[in-house]
Amino acid sequence: MMRYQNADPAAAELLVDLLSPQLYFFFSSQMGNRAEADDMLQEVWLRIHRVRHTYRPGEPLLSWVYAIARRVRIDNYRRRRRIAGREVSTGVLPEVRMDEPPSRKLPSFAELVAPLPESQREVLTMLKVSGLSIDEVARATSSTAGAVKQKVHRAYHRLRALLQDAKQARGGEEQ
Repeated sequence: MMRYQNADPAAAELLVDLLSPQLYFFFSSQMGNRAEADDMLQEVWLRIHRVRHTYRPGEPLLSWVYAIARRVRIDNYRRRRRIAGREVSTGVLPEVRMDEPPSRKLPSFAELVAPLPESQREVLTMLKVSGLSIDEVARATSSTAGAVKQKVHRAYHRLRALLQDAKQARGGEEQ
Protein backbone atom coordinates (compact mmCIF):
# COMPACT_ATOMS: atom_id res chain seq x y z
CA MET A 1 0.00 0.00 0.00
CA MET A 2 2.87 2.36 0.70
CA ARG A 3 4.20 1.71 -2.82
CA TYR A 4 0.72 2.44 -4.19
CA GLN A 5 0.65 5.70 -2.25
CA ASN A 6 3.93 6.57 -3.96
CA ALA A 7 2.33 6.07 -7.42
CA ASP A 8 3.80 2.62 -8.18
CA PRO A 9 1.45 1.17 -10.85
CA ALA A 10 2.68 -2.39 -10.19
CA ALA A 11 1.68 -2.05 -6.53
CA ALA A 12 -1.80 -0.89 -7.49
CA GLU A 13 -2.23 -3.86 -9.82
CA LEU A 14 -0.98 -6.25 -7.14
CA LEU A 15 -3.42 -4.85 -4.56
CA VAL A 16 -6.33 -5.20 -6.97
CA ASP A 17 -5.34 -8.78 -7.83
CA LEU A 18 -4.93 -9.78 -4.17
CA LEU A 19 -7.96 -8.12 -2.62
CA SER A 20 -10.59 -8.14 -5.36
CA PRO A 21 -11.69 -11.77 -4.85
CA GLN A 22 -12.30 -11.18 -1.13
CA LEU A 23 -14.08 -7.90 -1.72
CA TYR A 24 -16.21 -9.38 -4.50
CA PHE A 25 -17.31 -12.19 -2.20
CA PHE A 26 -18.00 -9.66 0.56
CA PHE A 27 -20.36 -7.78 -1.76
CA SER A 28 -21.93 -10.76 -3.53
CA SER A 29 -22.58 -12.73 -0.34
CA GLN A 30 -24.56 -9.85 1.06
CA MET A 31 -26.28 -8.69 -2.11
CA GLY A 32 -26.85 -11.93 -3.98
CA ASN A 33 -26.64 -9.98 -7.24
CA ARG A 34 -23.50 -10.34 -9.36
CA ALA A 35 -24.04 -7.15 -11.32
CA GLU A 36 -24.37 -5.07 -8.14
CA ALA A 37 -21.36 -6.82 -6.62
CA ASP A 38 -19.32 -5.96 -9.74
CA ASP A 39 -20.45 -2.34 -9.57
CA MET A 40 -19.61 -2.07 -5.88
CA LEU A 41 -16.19 -3.67 -6.46
CA GLN A 42 -15.41 -1.02 -9.06
CA GLU A 43 -16.68 1.69 -6.77
CA VAL A 44 -14.55 0.50 -3.85
CA TRP A 45 -11.39 0.61 -6.00
CA LEU A 46 -12.26 4.11 -7.19
CA ARG A 47 -12.70 5.24 -3.59
CA ILE A 48 -9.52 3.52 -2.46
CA HIS A 49 -7.67 5.32 -5.24
CA ARG A 50 -9.15 8.68 -4.25
CA VAL A 51 -8.40 8.27 -0.53
CA ARG A 52 -5.17 6.24 -0.65
CA HIS A 53 -3.34 9.14 0.97
CA THR A 54 -5.37 8.56 4.16
CA TYR A 55 -3.93 5.09 4.77
CA ARG A 56 -1.41 5.22 7.62
CA PRO A 57 1.59 2.90 7.17
CA GLY A 58 1.77 0.38 9.98
CA GLU A 59 -2.00 0.20 10.41
CA PRO A 60 -3.82 -2.97 9.29
CA LEU A 61 -4.58 -2.63 5.59
CA LEU A 62 -7.58 -4.99 5.55
CA SER A 63 -9.42 -3.01 8.22
CA TRP A 64 -8.92 0.18 6.24
CA VAL A 65 -10.06 -1.46 2.98
CA TYR A 66 -13.11 -3.10 4.57
CA ALA A 67 -14.14 0.17 6.20
CA ILE A 68 -14.24 1.69 2.71
CA ALA A 69 -16.03 -1.38 1.31
CA ARG A 70 -18.61 -1.17 4.06
CA ARG A 71 -19.34 2.48 3.20
CA VAL A 72 -19.70 1.54 -0.48
CA ARG A 73 -22.17 -1.20 0.45
CA ILE A 74 -24.17 1.15 2.69
CA ASP A 75 -24.26 3.83 -0.01
CA ASN A 76 -25.40 1.23 -2.55
CA TYR A 77 -28.15 0.06 -0.20
CA ARG A 78 -29.39 3.62 0.31
CA ARG A 79 -29.37 4.28 -3.42
CA ARG A 80 -31.36 1.09 -4.08
CA ARG A 81 -33.89 2.11 -1.41
CA ARG A 82 -34.36 5.53 -3.00
CA ILE A 83 -34.85 3.96 -6.42
CA ALA A 84 -37.24 1.31 -5.07
CA GLY A 85 -39.26 4.03 -3.37
CA ARG A 86 -39.85 5.70 -6.74
CA GLU A 87 -40.66 2.55 -8.71
CA VAL A 88 -44.22 1.38 -9.21
CA SER A 89 -44.99 -2.31 -8.79
CA THR A 90 -46.83 -4.04 -11.63
CA GLY A 91 -48.33 -6.60 -9.29
CA VAL A 92 -47.30 -9.50 -11.53
CA LEU A 93 -45.55 -12.37 -9.79
CA PRO A 94 -43.36 -14.91 -11.60
CA GLU A 95 -44.86 -18.34 -12.12
CA VAL A 96 -43.51 -21.24 -10.08
CA ARG A 97 -42.99 -24.55 -11.82
CA MET A 98 -44.56 -27.35 -9.81
CA ASP A 99 -43.15 -30.28 -11.79
CA GLU A 100 -39.63 -29.95 -10.34
CA PRO A 101 -38.87 -31.89 -7.13
CA PRO A 102 -37.47 -29.86 -4.23
CA SER A 103 -33.70 -29.80 -4.11
CA ARG A 104 -31.80 -31.46 -1.24
CA LYS A 105 -28.57 -29.54 -1.78
CA LEU A 106 -27.04 -27.43 0.95
CA PRO A 107 -27.76 -23.71 0.79
CA SER A 108 -25.00 -21.32 -0.24
CA PHE A 109 -23.45 -19.00 2.33
CA ALA A 110 -25.46 -16.09 0.93
CA GLU A 111 -28.73 -18.06 1.18
CA LEU A 112 -27.86 -19.22 4.66
CA VAL A 113 -27.18 -15.74 6.07
CA ALA A 114 -29.91 -13.94 4.07
CA PRO A 115 -32.46 -14.02 6.95
CA LEU A 116 -29.99 -12.41 9.36
CA PRO A 117 -30.05 -8.67 10.05
CA GLU A 118 -27.64 -6.69 7.87
CA SER A 119 -25.20 -5.92 10.70
CA GLN A 120 -24.93 -9.60 11.67
CA ARG A 121 -24.42 -10.67 8.02
CA GLU A 122 -21.72 -8.06 7.65
CA VAL A 123 -19.60 -9.08 10.66
CA LEU A 124 -20.08 -12.79 9.95
CA THR A 125 -18.87 -12.30 6.36
CA MET A 126 -15.87 -10.27 7.46
CA LEU A 127 -14.90 -12.80 10.13
CA LYS A 128 -15.61 -16.13 8.47
CA VAL A 129 -15.27 -15.42 4.77
CA SER A 130 -12.69 -12.65 4.64
CA GLY A 131 -10.73 -13.93 7.63
CA LEU A 132 -10.50 -10.66 9.51
CA SER A 133 -9.90 -10.68 13.25
CA ILE A 134 -12.41 -9.35 15.78
CA ASP A 135 -10.34 -6.18 16.22
CA GLU A 136 -10.06 -5.64 12.45
CA VAL A 137 -13.82 -6.03 12.03
CA ALA A 138 -14.38 -3.62 14.92
CA ARG A 139 -12.16 -1.02 13.23
CA ALA A 140 -13.81 -1.58 9.83
CA THR A 141 -17.32 -1.20 11.26
CA SER A 142 -16.43 1.63 13.66
CA SER A 143 -17.58 -0.38 16.66
CA THR A 144 -16.03 -2.13 19.63
CA ALA A 145 -14.70 -5.68 19.76
CA GLY A 146 -17.42 -6.49 22.29
CA ALA A 147 -20.13 -5.29 19.93
CA VAL A 148 -18.69 -7.43 17.12
CA LYS A 149 -18.58 -10.47 19.40
CA GLN A 150 -22.18 -9.85 20.43
CA LYS A 151 -23.36 -9.57 16.81
CA VAL A 152 -21.54 -12.77 15.85
CA HIS A 153 -22.94 -14.63 18.85
CA ARG A 154 -26.47 -13.52 17.97
CA ALA A 155 -25.90 -14.49 14.32
CA TYR A 156 -24.76 -17.98 15.33
CA HIS A 157 -27.74 -18.36 17.65
CA ARG A 158 -30.16 -17.26 14.92
CA LEU A 159 -28.54 -19.53 12.32
CA ARG A 160 -28.79 -22.53 14.67
CA ALA A 161 -32.48 -21.83 15.23
CA LEU A 162 -33.15 -21.42 11.50
CA LEU A 163 -31.31 -24.64 10.66
CA GLN A 164 -33.13 -26.50 13.41
CA ASP A 165 -36.49 -25.25 12.12
CA ALA A 166 -35.56 -26.28 8.57
CA LYS A 167 -34.50 -29.72 9.78
CA GLN A 168 -37.77 -30.20 11.67
CA ALA A 169 -39.77 -29.03 8.65
CA ARG A 170 -38.00 -31.58 6.44
CA GLY A 171 -38.63 -34.27 9.02
CA GLY A 172 -42.35 -33.44 8.98
CA GLU A 173 -42.50 -33.60 5.17
CA GLU A 174 -40.89 -37.05 5.01
CA GLN A 175 -43.38 -38.63 7.40
